[in-house]
Amino acid sequence: MYIEQGYKGLSESWRYILGIFTVFFVWQFIGAIPLLMALALKEGGMSALMGGDIGSMAKVLGNNVFLFFMLLTFAIGLLSIFAFVKYVHKQSITSLTTSRKRVDWKRVFVSFFLWAIVSVLFIFLDIFLTPEDYEFNFNLVPFLTLAVVAILLIPIQTSMEEYFMRGYMMQGLGIMFGNRWFPLVFTSLLFGLMHIFNPEVEKLGYGILVFYIGTGFFLGILTLMDEGLELALGFHAANNLTAALLLTSDWSAFQTDSLYLDISEPVLGWDILVPVFVVFPILLFIFSKRYGWTNWKDKLTGKVMIEEAFLNIQGDEVVQE
Repeated sequence: MYIEQGYKGLSESWRYILGIFTVFFVWQFIGAIPLLMALALKEGGMSALMGGDIGSMAKVLGNNVFLFFMLLTFAIGLLSIFAFVKYVHKQSITSLTTSRKRVDWKRVFVSFFLWAIVSVLFIFLDIFLTPEDYEFNFNLVPFLTLAVVAILLIPIQTSMEEYFMRGYMMQGLGIMFGNRWFPLVFTSLLFGLMHIFNPEVEKLGYGILVFYIGTGFFLGILTLMDEGLELALGFHAANNLTAALLLTSDWSAFQTDSLYLDISEPVLGWDILVPVFVVFPILLFIFSKRYGWTNWKDKLTGKVMIEEAFLNIQGDEVVQE
């Protein structure tokens, strides 16, 4: 009943269409104003901005300052989602987050720590196997500053993406089209294509989009099968946080003062496919056993149950009374 939670608010199509464009505008344009001002005040900042090179902008402001302003755009975007849902849709943030009576924070932390452990193991295994590709980059003060910025803001950044894609758009498209498969496919493809301007794509080629689109499908399946965003929120936060703290390169989207610097010449290889076609299915199996998922076909491709949604809403109202 996750998509059906949208019926707990005002769910006309025009509200969702207006909301998608409004949130995107606030996130990409209003949210970018602090970053633009910071660059304008620095010598060479506007040249770096016009060049569109993340590495150059990070050098002008400093890695941690640039990271702060970049992540701030997502914080402003997340606030716009919450405000639009509350005041235009008259929907609670809880029903945007989950089909459960309250947000299950235990699920968030289980997913976070599971993927954090796996990510750390993969990173250090690769460092152990190919030490010539990495350079130890630890500097105490910059790293501690990075840790503060990353721990405070990266979960907000990833939450914004999840609430926008797997939350607001998933519910809105599900209600508009009356099924589950279209919002799953659309948001997964959009999630992947929104990374097309990342420096990784320029360096590795469009083949890397297989990873981003595959990750979008994985997070969408998590959301629909578990009837809430909790697992996706935890996974996404762990993925970006471990990457920011442990490993960076001069061609990645996150330019950080991380523990290690990847100095290898990037090559798009088979290892890009391993997470999508091996690791993610294993994680889905683990979560399905832990949380007792059943009826996969209907939950991923079935129709949105309008009658059941209204019965559920009425039941909630009776409980509240």
